[in-house]
Amino acid sequence: MTETTINGITPEQQQVEQDLVDTVVASFENTADPRLKQLMQSLTRHLHAFIREVRLTETEWNQAIEFLTAAGHITDDKRQEFILLSDVLGASMQTIAVNNETIGNATEATVFGPFFTETAPEIAHGGDIAGGATGQPCWVEGTVTDTHGNPVPNARIEVWEADDDGFYDVQYTDGRVAGRAHLYTDENGNYSFWGLTPTPYPIPHDGPVGKMLEATGRSPVRASHLHFMVTAQNLRTLVTHIFVDGDPQIEIGDSVFGVKDSLIKTFEQQPAGTPTPNGRQLDGTWARTRFDIVLAPAGT
Repeated sequence: MTETTINGITPEQQQVEQDLVDTVVASFENTADPRLKQLMQSLTRHLHAFIREVRLTETEWNQAIEFLTAAGHITDDKRQEFILLSDVLGASMQTIAVNNETIGNATEATVFGPFFTETAPEIAHGGDIAGGATGQPCWVEGTVTDTHGNPVPNARIEVWEADDDGFYDVQYTDGRVAGRAHLYTDENGNYSFWGLTPTPYPIPHDGPVGKMLEATGRSPVRASHLHFMVTAQNLRTLVTHIFVDGDPQIEIGDSVFGVKDSLIKTFEQQPAGTPTPNGRQLDGTWARTRFDIVLAPAGT
């Protein structure tokens, strides 16, 4: 073995492989868009580095192509398998981390997820997003402010969540709209609504991503959470969740790596018969939580 032999790969073979990398990188040299050029050349270097590092076999390459093909076949207008793949590899969270740098006391962002829709109904303050979805009623309230503590009136808050069976409305085939809505903050930046106490649920795992998780001994289960997307003029759009303090799945591990300590909130259980904040009559137990949202300046 010579000094330049690396992991049993001769200098001659190393040069053959590096020459190919250089040739492919150079093929993008005339790309007019400088950002596209950077992306394609960097992708080429990293992809080839992975292939060379693991000494990828042709059988494994074919299996990877079959996996991606299956992900494409199962994807439709209601299910995005490639987002699931990005999520379980942590790529979604890494992209969010890169694009949402922590600014002072601004609320942290987390994964978007594959189940947002643009057609959620509007509700008034104290309205109910459940729309017939099953689960324990939960009162959610808070304020939206900027990083200087100024209230943000008329901020649009989109909220969505799974039902007690672990399904979002779009996963059903009957066209229901449930467990989602949007509302606006009042002149003092306040908001409130009725939702459902979040429970753990598995991401869709009947496709190629689920098979990958099973093969690698990973759970498909997400920690209990409620989705938020908050938009306001001159402030950075926030996509985030809140998580349930005490949920065992937080310790076990969230399948898409979305949990952040600052987003874990106390959901206080209320005995049956406890008066509700807006006078709603409930037969059984309910819960309540508070989530004060701080938006970073736009462009940060």
